[in-house]
Amino acid sequence: MVRTSETRDKVVEVALRLFRDEGFHATTMRRIADEAGVSLGNAYYYFAGKDELVHELYMVIQRDHRDRALRVLVDGGSLSDNLAAVLHSGVDVMAPYHAFGGTFLQLALPTRSSSSPFSEESSDARSMAIDLMRATLAASKQKVPASLNDSLPTLLWMIYLGVTLHWVTDSSENQVRTRTLIDGLVPVVAKAVRLVRLPVARGLVADVAGLMKRMTSEEGLRP
Repeated sequence: MVRTSETRDKVVEVALRLFRDEGFHATTMRRIADEAGVSLGNAYYYFAGKDELVHELYMVIQRDHRDRALRVLVDGGSLSDNLAAVLHSGVDVMAPYHAFGGTFLQLALPTRSSSSPFSEESSDARSMAIDLMRATLAASKQKVPASLNDSLPTLLWMIYLGVTLHWVTDSSENQVRTRTLIDGLVPVVAKAVRLVRLPVARGLVADVAGLMKRMTSEEGLRP
């Protein structure tokens, strides 16, 4: 008998493959259950519906992005090069799901959606993504004041979300416009990070990051 964790993982694996290959709307829970070799009731035991499986996709992408990005970070490299490598690796991980991106955006936009990057349910994925940005800063030779160790990773994650939004709507071949955006954006970000050593800029960054933290905290998510 297949262990519980293996059954759940199999359902997730099949669902994500079908979302990628056939699209979200064409994929049914019954089809997922059949291809995973479990009963429909068993599939629903693990996931209330396809929307919950979209949240699993978000987690899978974050894990894959972290694992791939950590391999390309260069200790002592420039922030511009390291951030570009991290953002490009994120696009690489998401690439097979581009056709599904619009649907994911529709599901993630509602404020109460568990798939929203700002939702309480997404806290683990969000922390993972912010920690990756923290690792990017730590690996880079361009250091920042210790007082901004929490603020800057959050802001870099917000920049990554903006790149992701552009990627979702990018109809250019192989999303080349998103690649161009990344290459043009990271030198600007690196220059801005250098400015945070100035007290006035440091305070502004802390204020913006504090707002982002409140938005993603449990208290800030309550109506």
